[in-house]
Amino acid sequence: MGPRAARRPDAAWTISNIHPYNKWYGAHWRLISLVELALAPNHPKAVSELQSVLGWLTGNRHREGIRTINGLTRRCASQEGNALAVACRLGLAEDERVSLLARSLVEWQWPDGGWNCDDREDAHHASFHESLAPLWGLIEYAKATDDARAARAAKKASRLFLRKRMFRSETTGEVIHPEWTKLHYPPYWHYDILQGLLILSRMEKLGDRRTRAALDLLEARRLPDDRWRAGSYWWNNPGKTKYNVDVVDWGRGGPNRMITLNALRVLKAAGRLD
Repeated sequence: MGPRAARRPDAAWTISNIHPYNKWYGAHWRLISLVELALAPNHPKAVSELQSVLGWLTGNRHREGIRTINGLTRRCASQEGNALAVACRLGLAEDERVSLLARSLVEWQWPDGGWNCDDREDAHHASFHESLAPLWGLIEYAKATDDARAARAAKKASRLFLRKRMFRSETTGEVIHPEWTKLHYPPYWHYDILQGLLILSRMEKLGDRRTRAALDLLEARRLPDDRWRAGSYWWNNPGKTKYNVDVVDWGRGGPNRMITLNALRVLKAAGRLD
């Protein structure tokens, strides 16, 4: 799928009257895809659909369900993080609901720099899955508003990924999860090295030596024709009756255009392309 497909009414705007978080048809997911495909800021339909996302995440019913256990807020903060990034890309950074998302992420940040929804009392480590999208959102918000607290929180969050060299245990050096070393698009709320490197590139962190192993692995995934293929997928094609069906085919059979584009973006930002 390319930008032209994203502009097709049947592909892009099948989201009204569906809960924003419906996988993968809801406005929450569709808007992430659209802004990554460079949808213009203030696009009327996108801004209209964003209202449902902001209403959901800042509404009393949602906010009252957020819990704090042993001093740590247990929150699937990828939801707020993705929505914050989308809102900033669409030109709504000054909206009070968007500011609330940013303030909340800063307040909910765990001591190690990330976020987590794990409600076990002994859970004290942040989740890569739940921390990457908040990092993206705070990067976008800091750029759009010059908010110093958001910038500091983003810097703190980036250290979580860098300490672990993007995919390895600090204590053993072993790969934390083999799925993280595979490439995916769309990632939705999932972490992998490509998405991690892409987000860090947006705050010019790829010169850090701790990204080298992940960059080497990304280069090793390059095909002889200079493209990249997905390692696995988090979605099913349109027309399937299974769960997690997307509204478009993102390129399941063959080299993936968006993975290739993002890989090239990352390697260029890292100074690894001519």
